Amino acid sequence: MADYSIWVLDYAAVAKFPQSVMLYGPQYQGVRNLPYAYVLIKGKGEVILVDTGYDHKEYGKYLADLYGVSNWHPAHEVLAECGVRPEDVTTVFITHAHFDHMGGLDLFPNATFYLQKRELDKWIWALALGPEFRFLVGAADPADIVKATRLAQEGRMVLIDGDREDVLPGIDVHLAADTHTYGSMYVTVRNDGAPESQDSWILAGDLLYTYDNLTGLEPAEPQIVPIGLAVGSQTNLIFTSAEMLRAVGGEPRRVIPVHEDRLKTLFPSRRTAAGLHVVEIALAADEASRVA
Repeated sequence: MADYSIWVLDYAAVAKFPQSVMLYGPQYQGVRNLPYAYVLIKGKGEVILVDTGYDHKEYGKYLADLYGVSNWHPAHEVLAECGVRPEDVTTVFITHAHFDHMGGLDLFPNATFYLQKRELDKWIWALALGPEFRFLVGAADPADIVKATRLAQEGRMVLIDGDREDVLPGIDVHLAADTHTYGSMYVTVRNDGAPESQDSWILAGDLLYTYDNLTGLEPAEPQIVPIGLAVGSQTNLIFTSAEMLRAVGGEPRRVIPVHEDRLKTLFPSRRTAAGLHVVEIALAADEASRVA
C-alpha cells in the first residue's frame, strides 16, 4: 500500500500555449491548453508541495498577463479541495525559480523550502547581467529570488547541492543542471519506501511539459523530444528525460509533467466548481479519495 497520497492540483491555465514551446522543433504547429499546477503529497505526518504556484499581484500578475494566464485561483481555495490549508504545509520542494513555480513563497508560513543551490546562485548571476541578456532571466520575478535568499538566511530555505536521497522518508531529489533552468530538479517519491522501489513516481517540474516529450508524436518511432524553452542544453534535457524514464522502469505514465492537460484523463480526476481539476495520482491507505 502506498505511503503517500499524491495529487496534481490545477490553479490556472494558459488556454493557447504554443506547441513549439512544449516540443522543440518546427514552429507554427498549433496551440494546446497548458494547465498551471502544483503537486500535493500527504503521508507520514507530512503535508508537502512540489512548487508553490504564484500570487496574482504585482510582477507576478504582470508576467501572468504577459503569458495569457487565465482562471487563477489562490492556494487556500485550491488546497481546500483536498482538505488542506496553506498553514498546514510542512515542506515545499521548488523544482525551479520561474514565477509560476516559486512565486508563492509567502503563502506557506510554516513550511521549510528546498531548492538547488545552483538554481539560486545562477539566478543571482543572471539578474546581474545587462539588459541584452534578459532572455536568461525570462519568466522569473526578481522579488522571488530576493525572498528565497532571505528565507535561506532565516534557515527556512535549504539549499541542496546535487542529488539527495531521503530528504523525507522515501522522497529523493535530483539535480538537472543546465536544462530548463540553471539548477532545475525533479522529485522522486518511492511510494513503497524501498530503496529499489517498485512503486516510484517522478514529479518532473518543467523538465517535461507533456508525455509527448518522452515518446514523441509517432507511436511507431518513439523518441525523446525536449521542451522548447531552456537556458541550458537540449542535450541535457534529453539525457535527463532518459534518466527519469529508467528510474521508473521505462513507464512514461510514472513521470508526471504537471503542465500536461491529459493528466485528468489518464488518472482519476474531478473538475471543481472553479473549472480546475484535482488529479489523483496515488492514494495512501489512511486517506480518502478526493475525486470520488
